[in-house]
This record gives sequence, C-alpha cells and structure tokens, in this order.
Amino acid sequence: MPVVVFVLAAAVFAQGTSEFMVSGLLEQIAADVGVSLGAAGLLTSLFAAGMVVGAPVMVMLAGRLPVRYSVTAFLGLFCAAHVVGAAAPGFAVLLVTRVVAAVANAGFLAIVLAALPQLVGPAVLGRASSVVVSGVTVACIAGVPAGTLLGQVWGWRSAFWAVAVISAAALVPVWMMLGGDVRDGDMPDGQTPSMRREWLVVRQRPVLIAVVAGVLVNAATFAGFTFLGTITTGIAGGDRWVPVVLALFGVGSFLGVMVTGRYSDRHQRRIILVGTVVLVGVWLLAAVTAQALIGVLVMSVVAGAGAFGIGSTLIATIVQTATPVAPRIAGALATTAFNIGAVLGPAAAGLLVDRTDHPTMALWCSAAFTTVAVSVVVMGQRRRVTSPVEQVRADAR
Repeated sequence: MPVVVFVLAAAVFAQGTSEFMVSGLLEQIAADVGVSLGAAGLLTSLFAAGMVVGAPVMVMLAGRLPVRYSVTAFLGLFCAAHVVGAAAPGFAVLLVTRVVAAVANAGFLAIVLAALPQLVGPAVLGRASSVVVSGVTVACIAGVPAGTLLGQVWGWRSAFWAVAVISAAALVPVWMMLGGDVRDGDMPDGQTPSMRREWLVVRQRPVLIAVVAGVLVNAATFAGFTFLGTITTGIAGGDRWVPVVLALFGVGSFLGVMVTGRYSDRHQRRIILVGTVVLVGVWLLAAVTAQALIGVLVMSVVAGAGAFGIGSTLIATIVQTATPVAPRIAGALATTAFNIGAVLGPAAAGLLVDRTDHPTMALWCSAAFTTVAVSVVVMGQRRRVTSPVEQVRADAR
C-alpha cells in the first residue's frame, strides 16, 4: 500500500475530528459567542448539509485539474477555515467557516476516493478505501475525545487550532506524494467523458443499488450513534460510562473497517449481502439489550464494527462500479451517499425519539433502515451473471 494513502487517511482523521468534536463543545461555544444551545446546533447540521452539497459541486469545479492541486487546495481551504474559526469574533463568522470547512472536506474526500483506483490499482481498491475511511473511525476513538478535552482545559478555540495544525502538517506530504501526472477522471484510453454524461451513471442498476444501500446503511449507523450517549445516560449509573461507550463504538468501527477492507477486494458481494443481513440482527439485539449497561457496552463494539465495516465496503463498491464510465464523480457519489445517510438517519430517529420519549427507538430505527438495505442488496444480487463493473461498462456502450 503506497504511503500516500496513509497520509490521506491522516488528513481525513483531522476532518472527521472536526465534524464530530463540535457536539462535545456546543455548550462552550454557545456561551462564548452569546447564542442559544439550539442555535449553536446549526454548526453541526450545516456542516452535514455542506458535506452533502459540497461533494458533487466541488468535483465539478475541480474539473480536470491534477489531483495534487485539487486535493492540496481543498486541504488548505479546510485548514484556513479552522484558523479563521478559531479566531472568530462572533457566531456568524464561525457559522460561515463551518460551511466552508464542510465543502472543502467533501471536495477533498470525493477527489481522493475517485483517485484511489489510479493510486493503488483496482486489485486493492477495497483495502485502500478502508484505510482512508479509517481516518474517520480513529477520529471517533481519539480525535473527538481529545478535542473535547482540549476544549475543557483551554477552551473550544484550542480544539479548532489543533485541527488546523494537523491539517497543515499533512499539506506538504500530500503535495509531494501525489504525482503531478495523476488526474481526477483519467480514463485508460485517454478519453474522458463529459461531466453531464458521467452523472448518467446513477441510472445504471449496479451503481444505483450501491448508492441507495450506502445511504440506508449509513442512515442506520448515524441514527444509532447519535443517540448512543443518551441511551447510556438513561441507565442507572450510566452517566460516567458515556465516553467509554462512544470510544467502544469507535474501536468497533475501526476493527470493522480494517477487517472488511482486508477481504472486500476478493469477497465484496458476499460481505455486503451477508453483512447487511447480520447487521439487521445486530441492531435488533442492540435495541433489546439497551436497558442493561453491559448490553450497551458489548453492542457498541459489535454495532460499530458491523456498521462501518459494511459502510466502508459499500463506499468502495460505489467507487469501483462508477469509475469505469464516471471517473470524476465516483468519489462524489460515495461521499454524498455517506453524508445523506448521516443527515437522514438522525433526523428520522429524532422524530421517533421525540414522539415516544424513548431513546432506544433510535436503535429500532437503525434496524428498520438496515432491513430496507437488505431488500435493496438482494434486488441487486438477483439475476446477476457478470460483475457490477462489467455490467456498468456494458450498459454504457
């Protein structure tokens, strides 16, 4: 595996830390800039919205620039947004920096995922994708708690400075290690289709199946994860265990991404089909055992492993199936699917939790999303005699 993949994962770690750490800093930010806690919550929701919109828009704007230019520019913009955010005099400026950071994050991840087939080759694409995505899982394990701790000791601005420093440290290695001849969207025959024609790939069955399944699996993941702390707090004596439960979910996520990444290049279809079926049972078991602390502790690891393991495999699948005819937007499709799920899941779970006043309903919501994902995956597997990549190529002719 090229070293540059691990450097890119380090940048994704900084970005993942930024995305999730704000949840633990909301009270401090609200008090410092003089807004309500609800208003401060816009820092999280607008970041997610920026990720959804930013991926396709930034890929279209990046055009046919060499990857080193576009990736370094997005990383530099992300770093600058955190420098401005750390020094922001008021809430309005901070809000703008979060949107800019989200758009830069989305553009970075979309271009990186689209460039992986050229950087590592198709044979280890699944493993390379898992390494890049592992940056997010490590952020959940170490980055988010560290950011929260920094905020508690030196104020929330110190956490923003830390993200800026890590991003800046990755800038030079990213520029040096990405060859100037690697371009986002290069085709083997040298002929690159128009951007409009690339977007038509979404109409092709293998790509559409992978995108929809990716949205549903990630919706399930974030529906459960968002309310995991609240579920733990509702258990007698569970307050002090919240950081442990969240860390265990992160540990499980990292393990799941690493294990599935190791085998997804050879057993991708089997991992997705069997994995989604098993994941339904995992979320159901998590909901049933959520009344006991030991159940929450154990199922946090298991659910994290299953959810991110299958999710990262679907991300690699989207990139792999879309790349033959849509090389520039393949990464944007994967990034957008992931983040639509991140918005849809908590929103749906929140409605259920508010209506029933039972946080464990979020886990039942996760099971429901995954059940629908199973139906989508089974539909995609039915009557398939060729690989998804070959089917996309054939349909594009």
